Amino acid sequence: MNDRYDAYAAATIVTFGAIVIGGLMAAALAFGERDAFFFALGAGTSAWGAGYAMFLDRARVFVGLTALAVAMSIAAAVLLGF
Repeated sequence: MNDRYDAYAAATIVTFGAIVIGGLMAAALAFGERDAFFFALGAGTSAWGAGYAMFLDRARVFVGLTALAVAMSIAAAVLLGF
């Protein structure tokens, strides 16, 4: 584990997983959009995994999971009509 990345990994897990993606999931539930909810859930899961990839110093896995989280977040927002 690399000590330089610990704070960034924790910030990635908290910011993407809890705040941003949680808000998308709540909006999807409020609007009754089941597909948007599952895209947001997938985005939260991949962002959560990206934080652990950073903990384990796996740069390529981190970039891939972050890109997947961003793509799924965009898909959820498009389905919600934003």
